[in-house]
Amino acid sequence: MKILTKILALSLLCGTMLFGQRIKDLSYFKGVQTQQLIGYGLVVGLSGSGDSYRSLMTEQSVRSMLKRFGVTITEKNLRTRNVAAVMVTANISNLLKPGANFDVIVSSLGDASSLMGGSLLMTPLSGLDGSVFGVAQGPVSIGGYDINTSSGGRVARNVALTGRIPNGAVLDKELPGGELNKNEISVMLREPDFTTINNMAVAINKTFGDGTAETLGAAEVKVKVPAQQQTNFGAFLAQLEAIQITKDAYAKVVINERTGTIVSGEFVRIAPVTISHGGLNITIRSFPIISQPNAFSNGETTTFNNLVPTVQQESNNTIAIQGASNVQEVAAALNSLKVSPRDMIAIFQALKEAGALTADLVII
Repeated sequence: MKILTKILALSLLCGTMLFGQRIKDLSYFKGVQTQQLIGYGLVVGLSGSGDSYRSLMTEQSVRSMLKRFGVTITEKNLRTRNVAAVMVTANISNLLKPGANFDVIVSSLGDASSLMGGSLLMTPLSGLDGSVFGVAQGPVSIGGYDINTSSGGRVARNVALTGRIPNGAVLDKELPGGELNKNEISVMLREPDFTTINNMAVAINKTFGDGTAETLGAAEVKVKVPAQQQTNFGAFLAQLEAIQITKDAYAKVVINERTGTIVSGEFVRIAPVTISHGGLNITIRSFPIISQPNAFSNGETTTFNNLVPTVQQESNNTIAIQGASNVQEVAAALNSLKVSPRDMIAIFQALKEAGALTADLVII
């Protein structure tokens, strides 16, 4: 609990410093976005860890590929244990120009056991409309292994059915979008918020002059590019991205019930409330009893498990909180109950239901 208190106190200290953040880290220019590409391909060169004969798509793909090279092979003579069918995906910016390299993710589609040591054959990558924008090829790096021994044992580390090919794809055709108007641009906030968007507009006007920026809702700022900046548009965008603004924060408590983790924001408040905490521990222990028959009785020795329950009632602790104005006071008040993080999760949920917790409660 002391560690939890220190963590909450540290989050309070970091929050009250109110460091500015760059516009570049909080937003993006309208029209400049990430686009997803996908493709279907084959990974070859596997050491018997590829798809089995049950993966019909792999056999069909291999026959179709070999046919392009003038090789005809029947289904009966085809063995694909060194080949695996995979899906190839990529997320790239539409600012990239033809000839640029980018990473791709390779994921097994069939029943292969590992992609270790394999190489992806030339795979077209297409967008949402089906147009091909690039081609991927190269050795797959999986960052792990999955080895089955001849004696039936298995040694594995990380996931061996998904890998990456660094700079393994080449962009052949320019993606749509990415062109900005030199007279007027829109800056889009990644997390819409009226306070943050207003802070952004004020900071831009302070830097380039009044009337430069205008807010359009909670997520968009329209920026008129000054005439003297249009001749050097790239420098203007770089200066705009570097402007420091203050991001507004929500009062929020995030709880992970699986791990018992609690993260509390700076603006969390607790109204005057009384908390009573107690627990009931029930333990059932087994005490085997052996029944031995009398001599010459022709009886059998039997064993009986006598289950004896033990109940322990913890003493209840009651604490009155007169109202906590920051995270440190909240942590100190709850820490005085000497409860575990999982019990503290239940307390936060009860505080929210009682209307004493002024924050959004997020359970993940």
